[in-house]
Amino acid sequence: MGGKHLMKQVAKDLLEINAVTLSPNEPFTWASGIKSPIYCDNRLTISYPEIRTRIAKGIAELIRKNFSEVEMIAGTATAGIPHAAWIAQELQLPMTYVRSKPKDHGRGKQIEGFLKPGQKTILIDDLISTGGSVLQAVTAAQKEDADVIGVCGIFSYQLDAAEENFAAAKIPFATLTNYGELIDVAEAEEQINTSEKELLKKWRKDPENWLKD
Repeated sequence: MGGKHLMKQVAKDLLEINAVTLSPNEPFTWASGIKSPIYCDNRLTISYPEIRTRIAKGIAELIRKNFSEVEMIAGTATAGIPHAAWIAQELQLPMTYVRSKPKDHGRGKQIEGFLKPGQKTILIDDLISTGGSVLQAVTAAQKEDADVIGVCGIFSYQLDAAEENFAAAKIPFATLTNYGELIDVAEAEEQINTSEKELLKKWRKDPENWLKD
């Protein structure tokens, strides 16, 4: 299973296990205060062996295709760690993970595992929203001499802010599926109607003002 078909299947998987919930008429409030018609908890995927295997194999294939020079897989704490482990196993590559903050004892390391200076590293996260948190992990890895060549994830909201932030950091990224695929699948499966789909598209274009006329 590859390409477009896999993107649709993973989107379907996320909807099926309620890792992604769509509610355009009764929006969720994110921790940042943004009102959003979508809530995503990809941590749920780790409890479903068939789905997590499809994700690991799919991201491994993305890495082979886009970042063939990779030497190290690194997971972001905590959501990226289990997926990074399965992907590293699939690719037969070493793995590390990036702590959310440096240790407050010892050498104050932020990367766990053995990383050679200059090792070409792909960071794994479960979700790309604006890219802020994973790009902080990129910076932390770079401080410990990783050569971060890209970021891969399960799902992207496809927000303009993410494109801008990754471009500014000069870090390419790729995800297995994305917001556009997800709402297409949700419509095909009659989980949303046409007017709800329009609201969902409106949010992606302007997350701060989508509820205003």
